[in-house]
Amino acid sequence: MDRKTLIRDYKERQHPMGVYQLRNTVNGRSLVGSSVNLPAIFNRHRAQLRFGAHTNRALQQDWNELGEAAFEFHILDTLDAPDRSDYDPAEDLRVLEQLWLDKLSPFEGRGYNAPPKRLV
Repeated sequence: MDRKTLIRDYKERQHPMGVYQLRNTVNGRSLVGSSVNLPAIFNRHRAQLRFGAHTNRALQQDWNELGEAAFEFHILDTLDAPDRSDYDPAEDLRVLEQLWLDKLSPFEGRGYNAPPKRLV
């Protein structure tokens, strides 16, 4: 198979999408998020952390101090896309992620997610 065929096959392949958790096994803090491509988001977080370029400073600091071995990546929930070409999973992923944020509350001392904004 030539390179162009491999690239096309990769782009057309259905990737698992859903909600993930990056968990610190030493202190139990975690980051919860969602993605349309879970393997890609795991690779992105890992690369940013390895290069010291992650946007979440608390997570980056813990990674620098404790090392990569102190972190685990987990898929919390997956979303099965309907067989429609016009399907946009953004809203479904947002709702699914919010359910997990409500359940795990990975905010402030318990996690790396920003606390929810309070309505006045």
